[in-house]
Amino acid sequence: MKLKSLPSSEMPREKLVKLGANSLSDAELLAIFLRTGIKGTNVVALASNILAEFGTLRALFAASEHEFCQIKGLGVAKYVQLQATVEMSRRFLAEKLERSNALTSPQESRDYIRAKLRDQPHEVFAVLFLDNKHRVIRFEELFYGTIDSASVYPRVVVKKALERNAAAVIFAHNHPSGIAEPSRADRMITDKLISALQLIDVKVLDHFVIGDSDIASFAERGWV
Repeated sequence: MKLKSLPSSEMPREKLVKLGANSLSDAELLAIFLRTGIKGTNVVALASNILAEFGTLRALFAASEHEFCQIKGLGVAKYVQLQATVEMSRRFLAEKLERSNALTSPQESRDYIRAKLRDQPHEVFAVLFLDNKHRVIRFEELFYGTIDSASVYPRVVVKKALERNAAAVIFAHNHPSGIAEPSRADRMITDKLISALQLIDVKVLDHFVIGDSDIASFAERGWV
């Protein structure tokens, strides 16, 4: 069926204008982004096919350029547009949280960290520096690659905390494997960092390990 054959109430753009973006399905939202279909396939059907191929919007957003461009109807231009859209969304959420008075709950901290580190293709260790009211001073990605005691340097974290005049920190790193369960190495380096930061009276509030859909909290497990 051609898109123009659908009732106007079922056309994604018209539906969004009338009912709001939250009334649209994932396929309808993606259809608006794609704008046009391909020969023999209207844009909503194309969007549905793409989501069926990748499984979820998250998997689509995290796809490499090669994976993305293997799908009929997609190309480099659309890949660039999609990545720009994803990054703007990530920055919007991070900016919104930064402007709030403080991170007053574990969920707010989770949301902030997720906005910063989700969909990273490689392992990243980051630190969220906070003032004495737990307001965000700065978020910094400090180490890359395998996160263990050989690749994360406490002296660098201490130096950064002093430079930022931080009163507290939250650590975070992602597991590209998608599994959020902290490893033995994760616990060991966290203990070393806690000991180092105690020397300058900086409190470690939490360490989040980010997977595909879950986030593990050291604080909730009583590890910090």
